[in-house]
Amino acid sequence: MNTRRVIDHITEWLRSYCERHGQQGFVVGVSGGIDSAVTSTLCARTGLATLCVEMPIHQASTQVARAQEHISWLMQRHPNARMEVVQLTPVFDQMMAALPAVEDKAAMELALANTRARLRMATLYYFAGLLRYVVAGTGNKVEDFGIGFFTKYGDGGVDLSPIADLTKTEVYAIARDLGIIDSIMQAKPTDGLWGDDRSDEDQIGASYPELEWAMDIRERGIDPAKLDLSARQQEVLAIFDRRKAANRHKMEPIPVCVIPPELKG
Repeated sequence: MNTRRVIDHITEWLRSYCERHGQQGFVVGVSGGIDSAVTSTLCARTGLATLCVEMPIHQASTQVARAQEHISWLMQRHPNARMEVVQLTPVFDQMMAALPAVEDKAAMELALANTRARLRMATLYYFAGLLRYVVAGTGNKVEDFGIGFFTKYGDGGVDLSPIADLTKTEVYAIARDLGIIDSIMQAKPTDGLWGDDRSDEDQIGASYPELEWAMDIRERGIDPAKLDLSARQQEVLAIFDRRKAANRHKMEPIPVCVIPPELKG
């Protein structure tokens, strides 16, 4: 991959989108992870206003520190970038207190993790509406189109997705070319929705390179039965297939109940 040309292509795509739609800039949720670091940097490279919003909800201090370190680095290089910190922990706690407790603790924990993402989405759109900015998504190709590893109407609720055609490996290559800070380059990928240090790999059961391999197998229509797969490769392929099937609803348009004309007439 020609990383410099890809960087320039995405930068121009972002700038052109804003100009065509009469928008003034971008708002990006910055988490301290590689995807949001790359996305915010690409937005800032357009020269248009770029608002980086840090939204801790019982966040690990290391994640907060990486996010703020990245935003400081970005503002030093791009005067069009600025930061807002919105403390969402009290909002989340109050919402938790208002919701009924349930016996299924695992289901409740997942629902609350997704609630965190949706509170952040609402915050980003507050700023977007206030400033006539667009919300730039931070999902990569494996997350958005491979296994659907995102929250519907949470981090999946965006106006445009500048890195959704890049695998995680390609995102890291872009990050190296952009000079993204070492603390983010070296951190384990995490969605930061659980209040602990669990990584994406802990949740999914496979690493991003493994998932990229499985996605390539499926996209190319290769019959796994014709391959000499190891036990681990078979397991990874099963993980990929299972998650893609379970999350397909996130990747397809909302179903619409079409009323037959004779019922309307």
